[in-house]
Amino acid sequence: MAEGTQAVFSALDNAKTQLYHFKAIVIAGMGFFTDAYDLFCITAVTKLIGRLYYFDPSNHKPGKSPKPGALPTNVNDAITGVALCGTLAGQLFFGWLGDKLGRKKVYGITLVTMVGCAFASGLSFGSTAESVIASLCFFRFWLGFGIGGDYPLSAVIMSEYANQKTRGAFIAAVFAMQGMGILVAGAVAMIVSKFFLIAFDAPQFQDNYVLSTQPQGDFVWRIVLMFGAVPAALTYYWRMKMPETARYTALVAGDHQKAAADMAKVLEKDITIEAAAAAPVISSNSYKLFSKEFVRRHGLHLLGTTSTWFLLDIAFYSLQLTQKDVYPVSGIVHKNTAMNALEEVFQLSKAMFLVALFATVPGYWFTVFLIDKLGRFIIQLGGFLLMSICMALLGIFYENLRGNQCTDPKATKDFCDGKPKLFLLLYGLTFFFSNFGPNSTTFIVPAEIFPARFRSTCHGISAAAGKAGAIIGAFGVQSHTQKGIKGIKQAIIALSIVNLIGFFFTFLVPETKGRSLEEISGEDRDLGGRENTAPANGNNTKIKDSIDDDKIPESDMV
Repeated sequence: MAEGTQAVFSALDNAKTQLYHFKAIVIAGMGFFTDAYDLFCITAVTKLIGRLYYFDPSNHKPGKSPKPGALPTNVNDAITGVALCGTLAGQLFFGWLGDKLGRKKVYGITLVTMVGCAFASGLSFGSTAESVIASLCFFRFWLGFGIGGDYPLSAVIMSEYANQKTRGAFIAAVFAMQGMGILVAGAVAMIVSKFFLIAFDAPQFQDNYVLSTQPQGDFVWRIVLMFGAVPAALTYYWRMKMPETARYTALVAGDHQKAAADMAKVLEKDITIEAAAAAPVISSNSYKLFSKEFVRRHGLHLLGTTSTWFLLDIAFYSLQLTQKDVYPVSGIVHKNTAMNALEEVFQLSKAMFLVALFATVPGYWFTVFLIDKLGRFIIQLGGFLLMSICMALLGIFYENLRGNQCTDPKATKDFCDGKPKLFLLLYGLTFFFSNFGPNSTTFIVPAEIFPARFRSTCHGISAAAGKAGAIIGAFGVQSHTQKGIKGIKQAIIALSIVNLIGFFFTFLVPETKGRSLEEISGEDRDLGGRENTAPANGNNTKIKDSIDDDKIPESDMV
């Protein structure tokens, strides 16, 4: 029986890269594309929502400088942070459920949740600003809940499908779709706002603060949010056609015949099974999650994956969710009084698109191409260190890079005499090294180092720790930046220190390059005869590989 199980896994580990690998990347990756789009598209439209729903006429009395409508700090934090809270809950729940019911069964539930709630977010209803925001927050929480489930399931499914040689690149390619989601979020917001701007142009805020906010802008943010349902819906059929992973079927469900039959649909090697009598063996792999044996074997691993993901996301989400405030400071976006409402959306989304195109997305794909050559450990260690250096420079020289407040009332920018190109270079490099670094590796490693029956749960726990860090970034760091120049400098330098701490916690995480999942998790010893992985009915099986003259069509995989 152990011999048969090893044969299935050997066939997976040694399979040449073929079409079904790329299908799995696209199917799992489109979920991550949707995740990133839904989480970060809100950055492009929050200022528009503020102009539409929180215009305060008292700011425009004689003697007071006119200001566009803006979200109160608590409302802004709620809109950006509530989806992260839902994501954290979803990662824990669906991660656990993925080990209990199987990866495939739970995979469809998360996708349906994302599609429904992304669509509903755009339909947020209410007769007052408070009721619209409450409705939006409600749907974005459950949107985040579905997104949370996609983290452990997509990572684990890809790791269990991949071959040994290029497993890191395949999982990284799935995660790289997060960068594409951020890129497309900027592009969609830019295109939609531009169309509306052409149709409903308006004066700048400083020329007419009432007419500068086009009421038609209410459709813009709703369309941008609702678009997130489209890519997820398009992949639902293919996701449901994916067979359960052989590692779950064999090691957790204990059905070796079905594992072999499922893999025969996707491998060029046909795998047949013959029943064979075998003496029962005593299980040595009966320890439970968080038991003393689990802590002995994997306690430091779990500490390493949770701590590094937690520390990384404090910085990463602080950067992502404060883009709307950073771009005006850097000079890439005009000051809000020199724009109308839709023009502000266009400029913010354009800046978001360009930073994603030249810094964020390349970082992900550098990881894809180099992770199986350099290894996870080096990429994560170097990423944390270089992020720390870039953010330290941003914080220390913030005033010089930003410049001084422009005093000319006709100036189109908030700050003058700064160094916007250097500011954006350091800011962009921070994104690059987070993605060609710990933002990718913290997603990959938890899908490799834990046993099959805990893999989804432990990945979910690690990811949830990351979202706890993201929540700190969304609520804590952002509010600290409201305290003026000193507060912003302190926040950036603090994030640099957080990254440096992540550098040291990386030493708790083992290198997984070039090893099978069973070797990394210690399950190979059990498969060699010390563990009973027999199916529930007690029948032992022997698996025999044979090359089928008639190759199974790739289309049978999905």
